[in-house]
Amino acid sequence: MAKTPRFTKQGKTADGSGDEGGEDKHPVDQGMPPLKLFTTGLQHVAAMYAGVVAPPLVIGAAVGLSPTELTFLTGASLFMAGIATLLQTLGFWKIGARLPFVNGVTFATVAPMLAINKSEGPSDALPVIFGATMVAAALGFLLAPFFSKLVRFFPPVVTGSVITLIGVSLMPVAFNWAQGGNAKDPHYGDFSNIGMAGATLLIVLLLRRFTTGFVKQIAVLIGLAAGTLIAIPVGITDFTAVKEAHIVGFPTPFHFGAPQFAVAAIVSMCVVMLVSMTESTADMLALGEVVERPSDERTIAAGLRADTLGSFVSPFFNGFLCSAFAQNIGLVAMTRIRSRFVVATGGGILIVMGLCPLAASLIAAVPQPVLGGAGVVLFGSVAASGIQTLLKADLGKDNNVLIVGTALAVGIIPIAAPEFYHAFPDSAKIILDSGISTGCVTAVLLNLVFNHLGRSRRDEEVVAHPMEPGEGIPHPRESTPA
Repeated sequence: MAKTPRFTKQGKTADGSGDEGGEDKHPVDQGMPPLKLFTTGLQHVAAMYAGVVAPPLVIGAAVGLSPTELTFLTGASLFMAGIATLLQTLGFWKIGARLPFVNGVTFATVAPMLAINKSEGPSDALPVIFGATMVAAALGFLLAPFFSKLVRFFPPVVTGSVITLIGVSLMPVAFNWAQGGNAKDPHYGDFSNIGMAGATLLIVLLLRRFTTGFVKQIAVLIGLAAGTLIAIPVGITDFTAVKEAHIVGFPTPFHFGAPQFAVAAIVSMCVVMLVSMTESTADMLALGEVVERPSDERTIAAGLRADTLGSFVSPFFNGFLCSAFAQNIGLVAMTRIRSRFVVATGGGILIVMGLCPLAASLIAAVPQPVLGGAGVVLFGSVAASGIQTLLKADLGKDNNVLIVGTALAVGIIPIAAPEFYHAFPDSAKIILDSGISTGCVTAVLLNLVFNHLGRSRRDEEVVAHPMEPGEGIPHPRESTPA
């Protein structure tokens, strides 16, 4: 069986030839036919839509927005997710990782934003949040080239642990969707919800097993569409939003008031920005492994600049802090469609959805259990990619086994024991409740302690006192038992 060619950063295979199609381009930089671009881009949007709209819905409800204003805030987040995705995938100058990377509102900001709402009051909460986001984003943009230098501390034993942890950390999201998405709903966890999730999962698996070519590549999208249609007679599909949605709606700049700058809010948002940059770095390393274009220091710096620039512009259009979406890495890993132009098309679709509430409502009609069924495949694929990366690490060394085991254990704490850090200050919980961040930091620190500190000294001792030929090797007679 012929081996799949491995491409260099410049787009050639490892042996110096071009790609399989004869084009001298890496698959990440290759275009696709318009129809395939649209359908595969739409598949990415469907996979991440729920994650984009969740933060504005939570914050909007907390500050007491009306249904109309809540729709406006959600549309603004979709619009800015599209802009940030285009910055990341297409890029310009030294901005953008130019990888198939989806960006959107990070859920890590929800806790500090709720805290800001509690301290500032609903009337000033959004302007204060927007002001703090702009300052934190500006700081992140300046720190990007320095932050990217951390890539040298991410060997396979670290990246594999982090990628696996990303997939494992996302699984509770899929399970929550499968049960209905809202724990307060009386039908949460009903057989109908879990049954729909199972049916969607089965459809996706059957399509992946028994189809080929284009149909196989968009199996998730077909599964979501089929699951939604099946859910109609089951009674868990709600088209109310479609009936009430307007055709056009532009996110008016500073619709909720000019930004305000409060020191406490700025500090908390800066902490979240550092957490977000850590997660984005881990995601870029993961995606680089999946698409076979390893993310180097320059790529990570450019990607972080895109994240932070998108986050800085976002408050102008009533959006929040933007970051990478790990769930889409699973879609890339499963479909093997590595073109960044596919995700750029998805970014364009997000912009249209932000400007056309009616289009957004169609995606919103996909029931949460249906998303949950697809999520099991997507998020599981991320974890599998992490395991593949760990195979490149030398797990024969006890030190590396300790690094992987401890990092995974620390990262899983927020999932296995959500109240584990309940006695810690809220400022500390912003970081500790992010299993990806804590697991990443743990893996990096342990790798430094076990594989770097004191290593140069030991190497110097070996050079200063080299072993003579045969030294340390017992003579056959000496090793023979008496």
